[in-house]
Amino acid sequence: MKDKVIIVTGGTSGIGEACVRLFAEKGARVMAASIQDEAGAALEATLRDSGHEVRFRHCDVSDEASVQALVAAAAEEFGRVDAVHCNAGVWGKGLVTDFTTTDWEKLMGVNVKGAFWTAKHSIPVMERNDNGGVFLVTTSVAAHVGFPAHALYCASKAALEALVRCLAVDHAGKIRAVGVSPGTIDTPMLAASCQGWNAPVAELYAQVEQKIPVRRLGQPEDIAKAAAFLIGDDAAYVNGTILTLDGGTMALPPW
Repeated sequence: MKDKVIIVTGGTSGIGEACVRLFAEKGARVMAASIQDEAGAALEATLRDSGHEVRFRHCDVSDEASVQALVAAAAEEFGRVDAVHCNAGVWGKGLVTDFTTTDWEKLMGVNVKGAFWTAKHSIPVMERNDNGGVFLVTTSVAAHVGFPAHALYCASKAALEALVRCLAVDHAGKIRAVGVSPGTIDTPMLAASCQGWNAPVAELYAQVEQKIPVRRLGQPEDIAKAAAFLIGDDAAYVNGTILTLDGGTMALPPW
C-alpha cells in the first residue's frame, strides 16, 4: 500500500478510523472524510505528528457537491487517487409499516446514494491512472439476515453488494470493486444499537460473544486489515466480491 492515495469516507470513527490509521501506517497517503470535524482534525493532527501523510476534509456523502469536492481535493493534494474506501454509513431501525420519507432520505441517502455519488466522482479519476484503482465498500451481514425492525438498513446494505458487482462489470479492466461485510463489530454504532435493551451494554456484549464461533466481538482493526489486503496489490485478482468478516456467525444453524 506504500504511497497509494486512498480516500476513506466515514473515516473518523469505528471501522473508518481504524482503516485510516492502518493505511497510513502502511505508508499510504490518506484523505479521511466525514461530518465529524472535531474528530477529523484530531485524527489528522495525531497521524501527521507521527510522520504520516493524512488529511481530513469535511464531507457529507449524501450531498453530491460535497463528494465531488472531496475527490477533487484529494487529487489536487496528492496528485491522483488510487483507491476509495466507501465506508460512511448510518444505522436506523423500525418496521417498514412505520417508516417515513425522512427515515428513507437519511438512511438511503447516506448508505446508498452516498456510495453512488462517491463512485460517480472517484471512478473517472482513478480510471486515468495507468493501473486503474480500487473501489471498496463497507456492507454488512445485514444484507443477508432479516434483522427484526431493520428493513431499511438491511435493504441499504443489500443494495451496496449489488453495486459492487455492477461496478466490477461496468468498469472492467480499470477498476476493481470489492466489499467488506462486517458482522458484530465493537464500534460506536454497535453501542448505539444496544440502547433501549433491558441490560447494560457490557452484559449484552458478553452474551453475544458466546454466540459468535470465535467467541469475541470483532474489532475495527479486524476489518481494517482485510480492507488493506483488498486495496493492496496482493489482491489484484479479487474483484466483484464481498469478504464476510463475522467470526463465523453466518455459519451458525438457525437453532
